[in-house]
Amino acid sequence: MIPERERHKKFLEKKFGRIVRYYDLVNSLLSLFQDRFWRKKLSGFLKDLEGPLLDLCCGPFTLSLEILRKRPRKIHALDLSFEMLSFGMVRSQNHRPYLYPVRGDAERLPFKDTQFSALTIAFGLRNLPHVDLAIDEFFRVLRENGLLLILEFSLPKNPIIKALYLPYLKYIIPLLGGAFTGDKEAYQYLSQSIQKFSAPEVIEQKLMKRGFHKITTLPMTFGVVTLYVFKKGKGY
Repeated sequence: MIPERERHKKFLEKKFGRIVRYYDLVNSLLSLFQDRFWRKKLSGFLKDLEGPLLDLCCGPFTLSLEILRKRPRKIHALDLSFEMLSFGMVRSQNHRPYLYPVRGDAERLPFKDTQFSALTIAFGLRNLPHVDLAIDEFFRVLRENGLLLILEFSLPKNPIIKALYLPYLKYIIPLLGGAFTGDKEAYQYLSQSIQKFSAPEVIEQKLMKRGFHKITTLPMTFGVVTLYVFKKGKGY
């Protein structure tokens, strides 16, 4: 019998593999093109940082490429989906000398201790069955004073904004995502995973408990997305 954790990962691998060609376009449409702003905000924290960097749950290298546009340096880009990595390689011709694709599990990273100067994960943390285990791995592979940057969906704190956002999240996103990609189930999962995911304060506590120090936590676009910027080592 396959453990629940492995079933979950097989489900994600299958779904992301099916929607890979539409992934970035649909994400931009459903976010009203705010996703580009979110990635630019994250990459701004890395502009002066030397490599190597690690981009987890990288999909078709969307965030990796944004980081490289700011400044070329070595990036290991890891994802569970072979299809996502393959599609990303096709469209990243100009940046291939800097990109090192890795098919792997973000909860069991195939890297040595203290290998990276920064680790990023965009919209992937809530997909991991054991967040605490993943955070342990983040801490292990980062160098002392290395940066951890997490971009993840969250629910707005403002009750009026939240009341307007929830129907869009519950009904419109699965409907439009399914229409664009032919896989409504993938976007039903997206909607449900956002609703179930821990609040930013809970994620902050998990990171600080492990030994990360908070630099900043930024809610963006009325709080539908949160950017966590933490450091391994003493705080600023």
